[in-house]
Amino acid sequence: MSDDPIRLVTIGRIFRRRARLLVVVAVAGALVGFGASLLFPPKYTTSASVLLAGQWGERELLTQAEIAASSAVADRAAAALEWSGVSGGDLRERVSAKAADGNIIKISGTAESPERAQRLADQVARQFVSFAARIAGDDTESDAVTGPETLRQNVVRTNRRISDLARAADPGRTVESVQARTELEKLRTALHEAMKKLDQADPATKKADMVVMGPAARPTGEAPPTRLHLIAAGALLFPLCAVIGHLVAARASRRLRTGQEIATALGATLLGTVDVPGERPAHRPQNRDARARARARRLLGLDIRWDIPAARPSDGDAGGEIRYRRVCARLRDRLPSARRLLAVVPDGDDIARRAAGRLAAEAGAAGTSLPSGSGAGPMLRVVEVPVSRPLVPDRGPESGALVVLSPGSWTAEELAGLAGACADAGHDVVGIVVADAVRARTPRTAGPAPRPTAPALAVGDDARGGTR
Repeated sequence: MSDDPIRLVTIGRIFRRRARLLVVVAVAGALVGFGASLLFPPKYTTSASVLLAGQWGERELLTQAEIAASSAVADRAAAALEWSGVSGGDLRERVSAKAADGNIIKISGTAESPERAQRLADQVARQFVSFAARIAGDDTESDAVTGPETLRQNVVRTNRRISDLARAADPGRTVESVQARTELEKLRTALHEAMKKLDQADPATKKADMVVMGPAARPTGEAPPTRLHLIAAGALLFPLCAVIGHLVAARASRRLRTGQEIATALGATLLGTVDVPGERPAHRPQNRDARARARARRLLGLDIRWDIPAARPSDGDAGGEIRYRRVCARLRDRLPSARRLLAVVPDGDDIARRAAGRLAAEAGAAGTSLPSGSGAGPMLRVVEVPVSRPLVPDRGPESGALVVLSPGSWTAEELAGLAGACADAGHDVVGIVVADAVRARTPRTAGPAPRPTAPALAVGDDARGGTR
């Protein structure tokens, strides 16, 4: 698993190199959102407001909101609406209530059409007011007015009786009369205090008044999530999941990225690194299914790796040729007596295949240019080996195998299987060449082309102007 931190440049690389794939994924997400909007019918929501007169605390308002959304109110509203197939439990899922500023309870109703949503909100508001009045004991006028008024009349008659008893007592002549008059005055004061507290706690003066503030407005638009919301959510969520999937795959990747790691996995020596101009694969697979998959990968941009840094600029033709010559020289020094070698390339590694082809051409050119008996380098025969089930040709005139591959493409297990296939065929892995993709430099067009100059020194027959 890679321990490299995830940076913004990594996410930007995903968007640059996987732009086509992300566009296709976004379109697929939008189509999924559109399909989901067809499965769920549109909903419409409206609200009715109920004003609560008097002084109310925050907890009391929350309690009234819970009552408005309770099953008791929903059952009463369902009985009043008489919608077929809709019970109180169904209405409770469509109704919500919350306490707003100014002692207002907002009751919201959701239905399949604007008309039904308006009727639902109005009916629930009316049933809530009726049910709350019943709880407060305000459903009959006699209970709200006659009861407290009768109590006040009884208190007035009691006060008159106390006054009559106080006058009937012998004023100031005996201690018992003074004590009786004192007790009577205390009783009168207690009655006044009780009536004062009763007036303050009277529900008819505090909380009995609830008013529905007009009918609910008929909704003009669908309730969220609308079809546009579902389409936009799919178009955004799918590419986000694709980016997260790329990052998770990169964190879990076990592909080897450096030459030393590759050499350790294969148990051989790193002979050098060569440059290959980064371009799309030119060869076409023979199988029709493979060609179709390759075409799809090319259209989606999957044929270009995203989890490796951008290719560095090329050193030019001269610098690249020097690298190939140095690899051939190291190979010649390592195996001076070898005449033929296998250049083993993992199947599907186009960069390594092109590097092996150029190495074979360079080794052949070096062998023909060196004089006989000077230890000319071995000739290379390029073979592509599938990594899933590696199979290397048996040993013939070749004296070993040279593995050519690109970094960041293969795991240690795959390379170990490749080395095992070479050993089964009787080939020793004599070295490893890593092929790096580079950006080809654009030729400069400004200014006249330089004139060709004559060589500084001529040798051989050219120095004499001809042959003898």
